[in-house]
Amino acid sequence: MKVLFIGGTGFISTSVSRMALASGIELYHLNRGQRKADLAGVRQLIADIHQPESMRAALRGVQFDVVVDWIAYTPEDIERDLALFQGHVKQFIFISSASAYQKPPAHPIITESTPLYNPYWQYSRNKIACEDLLMQAYRQHGFPITIVRPSLTYDANLPIAIGGWGCYTLVDRLKKGKPIIVHGDGSSLWVVTHAEDFARGFLGLVGHPQAIGHAFHITSDEVLTWDQIYLTIADAVGVEAKIVHIASDFIAKVAPDLGAGLIGDKTWSAIFDNSKIKSFVPGFQAVIPFREGVRRTLAWFEADEQRRWINDKVNQQMDDILAAYHHK
Repeated sequence: MKVLFIGGTGFISTSVSRMALASGIELYHLNRGQRKADLAGVRQLIADIHQPESMRAALRGVQFDVVVDWIAYTPEDIERDLALFQGHVKQFIFISSASAYQKPPAHPIITESTPLYNPYWQYSRNKIACEDLLMQAYRQHGFPITIVRPSLTYDANLPIAIGGWGCYTLVDRLKKGKPIIVHGDGSSLWVVTHAEDFARGFLGLVGHPQAIGHAFHITSDEVLTWDQIYLTIADAVGVEAKIVHIASDFIAKVAPDLGAGLIGDKTWSAIFDNSKIKSFVPGFQAVIPFREGVRRTLAWFEADEQRRWINDKVNQQMDDILAAYHHK
């Protein structure tokens, strides 16, 4: 099976790529070639996704069974994909987001039939608009779509709400005994999923003819509180966490860019029913508990000093929120 990943070097897609290669998939990555992944066997196509002529030149003479777009975020991105791949692919997989589900949730258990509605976060509204366009293309023109909605998925990154994404900043604060922030009172429920577990479910959908026209989320069944997530990280580091609980609304006022993702996603408890992916991919089960997964992530950071970079802007933002909270 010949598969094209548009993107393919992100936190989730790198793990999926590695597992796809091991399964015998003939895998291509299409990107600008600026971010390297240590993936022997991937065939590289170089193009700028935002330049249609560059894309057409890179794709000329190459046909794929499945195309996965990991980096489509807006309806304009989907319109570009439809123009490129309508009539030229057997399955097109769009990576959406579980943040598109109804906020605030009307029911604590989320299924694929949970309404898509998020008045708080533009990122999520854009993903919903992308899904709407693709479903219209499927219904009107038979465009062979499958929609996948990851939730907070991790591998070479820590699955946290506050403390930086893809950096070592939170761990550095923990090691130095600095306070860290957990939104709310830390008791809301959440699910984090290791990218290898996600990959097992995802690859079961690749080339699956019965998955056409369907949407899926793929998450762990392990449910944790936000306090448990941060305390598990601190335990893996070998320190005690100095947690300061701050209301999401207050954080959003001090740091609006951070607050949108909190109120539009992580403030609310989220428990996912994975019955659908399990019915389409027999035997699928997330098997990496967070206590093990976070140790793998920390080992990845420790293996190379260059990976342990500190985001000064994230540090300053956390200090500003804490200062505003203590002086309110």
